[in-house]
Amino acid sequence: MSTALRIPQELSARVPAEQRGPGRDRDSVRLLVSRGTEVMHHAFTELPRLLRAGDLLVVNTSPTLAAAVDGLIGHARVVVHFSTHGDDGRWAVELRDPDGEGTTRARAGGPAGTQVCLPDGIRLVLEEPLSGRSGRLWWARASDADVSGLLGRHGRPIRYSYTDRDQPLSAYQTVFALPSPDGAGSAEMPSAARPFTARMVAELVSRGVRFAPVTLHTGVASAEAHEPPYPERFAVPETSAWLINAVKANQARREALGWKGGGGRRVGGRVIAVGTTAVRAVESAVGPGGVVRAREGWTDLLVTPERGVRVVDGLLTGLHEPEASHLLMLEAVAGREAIERGYEQALAGRYLWHEFGDTHLILPPKPPHTLHCSSNSQ
Repeated sequence: MSTALRIPQELSARVPAEQRGPGRDRDSVRLLVSRGTEVMHHAFTELPRLLRAGDLLVVNTSPTLAAAVDGLIGHARVVVHFSTHGDDGRWAVELRDPDGEGTTRARAGGPAGTQVCLPDGIRLVLEEPLSGRSGRLWWARASDADVSGLLGRHGRPIRYSYTDRDQPLSAYQTVFALPSPDGAGSAEMPSAARPFTARMVAELVSRGVRFAPVTLHTGVASAEAHEPPYPERFAVPETSAWLINAVKANQARREALGWKGGGGRRVGGRVIAVGTTAVRAVESAVGPGGVVRAREGWTDLLVTPERGVRVVDGLLTGLHEPEASHLLMLEAVAGREAIERGYEQALAGRYLWHEFGDTHLILPPKPPHTLHCSSNSQ
């Protein structure tokens, strides 16, 4: 997508939908629907009628952590964003400067050996950059191994300057979030699922839509530099792999039979990921022949138009800034022309961006209408 596209500041969602007026709930957001280059405008509450029986929604169950903690380097105040818990007990962290308005601004990381004083007398020592391509994130070791406890006592959700005020952690949890036994979670909310309510999930299930839970603990976003995502922990359970493979096998059978849903009938299920994190998780579990296997561990997969997607048919996501690396994933799902057309319409329609904003449902284009004629024997 062209980086010449600019998002006006007034199109940033500054507070959650349920705080923007009386009688509103999480699902009181708008839904842009793209089918190829065809764009339609809906309310998110219309999602159940836009999906169909047999569709499978892949959802991320990672809970959001209270990942921002105040600290000191000498006498200088800093904010530590805890991004990713490593297998060796270290954490990938980002240091940020407080901006005096309740949010933060970018700060150069390092050098190695830097000590950050945290609450409860805990010390955090920076050891090495997470990656050679950027010094933003560093591997650091805390003097107390129970960082999850520190976050529970003194952490708050990561917040960026386009929001109006701090929100409770509950505002950053999705209806699909499940606590992890080891206290792991996402540094930032898997926000595509935020508009879902228990009521909507029940309605979708009653209409024959199924859910396949996966987990991907997302790290701290690169709000200023828009770097591609770093390796993240993920898990695709066996049951979810089976559900996804069943939908894909059914698609293959229908294609082999030449059943394309003529006459406008809506037939057959689709694999629709709820969020870019769900795409990354499930595409990381694809094995030979396009079969999804139960997997867990770390993924460094970057889904790009060149790589493409092997399992996902559609995507429900938020609206991303024009420079965001996530847009490459969207183009892998739908193609560049479709995404550019959708974003033009989102701007013209004054949709809201970011984690509390509106949503974008990307579906496969409608097949050409097949005219069925019966012969007249009279």
